[in-house]
Amino acid sequence: MNRSTRGCIKPAPVERDLNVINDNRAEPFIADTLQRPLRDLRISVTDRCNLRCSYCMPRKIFGKDFVFLPRAELLSFEEIVRLAGVFVQLGVHKIRLTGGEPLLRHGVEHLIAALAGLRNRENQPIEIALTTNGLLLSRKAQALKDAGLSRLTVSLDALSEETFQRMSDSQASVATVLEGIAAAQSVGLSPIKVNMVVKRGVNEREIIPLVRHFRHTGIILRFIEFMDVGISNGWRMDDVVTATEILETIGQHYPLQAIDPNYRGEVAKRWSFADGGGEIGVIASVTQAFCHECSRIRLATDGRLYTCLFASEGVDLRDPLRHNANDESLSRLIVDSWGQRADRYSQLRHAATPRRKIEMSYIGG
Repeated sequence: MNRSTRGCIKPAPVERDLNVINDNRAEPFIADTLQRPLRDLRISVTDRCNLRCSYCMPRKIFGKDFVFLPRAELLSFEEIVRLAGVFVQLGVHKIRLTGGEPLLRHGVEHLIAALAGLRNRENQPIEIALTTNGLLLSRKAQALKDAGLSRLTVSLDALSEETFQRMSDSQASVATVLEGIAAAQSVGLSPIKVNMVVKRGVNEREIIPLVRHFRHTGIILRFIEFMDVGISNGWRMDDVVTATEILETIGQHYPLQAIDPNYRGEVAKRWSFADGGGEIGVIASVTQAFCHECSRIRLATDGRLYTCLFASEGVDLRDPLRHNANDESLSRLIVDSWGQRADRYSQLRHAATPRRKIEMSYIGG
C-alpha cells in the first residue's frame, strides 16, 4: 500500500435503521445501553514494543520467551482500513493508532495515509492520531506528517535517565525521546501531547521537572493515574498518585486555572498556568471515573473488538472479514456489540469481582 491508496477504499453506506438515536446534535449516533455514543476508535496495530514498562508490559511476563502474535494473525493494513471505513460510516470521527509500539509496524505511514483518505457521512475528513513511546519518532516524523497524521501523543514518564530506564526496564535514552518530540515539532505536527503515568515511589518526583521542561513549548503535558489495566502490572491502590495530589504538587510551584474541555467526553481535565505558560491535563480514571461519557471502542491487533479498556472478552471481526462478510454484516456486528455495552469498570472498580482483563499491550492504551 502507498499514498495512492488514499481514498480508494470506500465502504458501502451503512443502513440507517441500525440502533440509531437522535439528539440535538447534527447527526444520529449509535448508542449503548447507557446512551453513550460511539465516536472514537482505537486501533492496536502491533502487540510488540521496544520497551518493557512496568505498568504495561513487565519483562517478567513479556520476556525473551514470550510468544507474540504471528504475522498471519495480525490485521493487514487493507483489513484495518476496510473496518475503519465501516466504523466511520457508523459515526466514528476520530481514530487513534496504538500498540504495543505502533512505529514498529513496518510502513505504518502508509496505513495512516489510507485512513486519512476516509470521509465521514458529511464527506468530511476524520482525525487520525497516534500514540508512541517516541524512540523511533525522529526518523518517522516527516513521513507521519506527510501521510496526514492529525495528532501525536508521546509517552514519557521521567526526565531523569535513571528513573526513565527503571520504569521502561530498558537502556533507552530520554534524549532519544526528546529528539523525536523536537523532530515532530519541526515538521509541523501539532498538537503534541506528552503523557506521564505517575506511580508512587517510582516517578512522582519527576512531575515538576517535566512541567518545567515543557512549559512555554506549546506541548501539552498530561498526567495519568496508574491504572489496573490487565493483570500483569501488579496494580495496587497504594501505588496511585491521585489527580488531586498531582495538581497540588504542581500548584505549589505554578498556580493553575481550570479550563473548559475541548469537546464532550474529553478524558483529561484541562488546566492552564496562570502566567500563560501553557496547559496541562490530568487523566484520573481511578479516582474520578469518566465512564459515563466514554465514547471509545477498541480494535485489537488480531481483529477482536472491545468496548472497554478493562474488558475481558471481545468480538471477533477478523474471521467474518476474511470470510467475505459485506459491510452491512460487519456493521451489524459492531452495532450489536456497542448496543449491548454497559461497561463502567472504573466506576465500579472497588466493588467489582476480580476477573481476567485484557493486557494494555494487546488492546492499546
